[in-house]
Amino acid sequence: MKRVKKSQANYRKNPKSKANKAEYDTKYNSTPARKKYRAKLAKERRDRGIMGKGGKDVSHTSKGKTTLESPSKNRARQGSGGRRKKKK
Repeated sequence: MKRVKKSQANYRKNPKSKANKAEYDTKYNSTPARKKYRAKLAKERRDRGIMGKGGKDVSHTSKGKTTLESPSKNRARQGSGGRRKKKK
């Protein structure tokens, strides 16, 4: 059985807290900066011919370029405070 992480357990116990986070996320993701960020990645996926086909994420590098990266590695970085990880 999969273990529930602390934040998810907290949101299950506190529906009001979960609603507050959902409201914040909605506002944050609808800002012009976030829309521009998502549009840039979507354009890159269309240009590479992988839009709507699943597979790897288009990820930003520390130098501002884009590269293909597995979704698990790309999205895991967000949970660790956004810190860069050393490439193996």
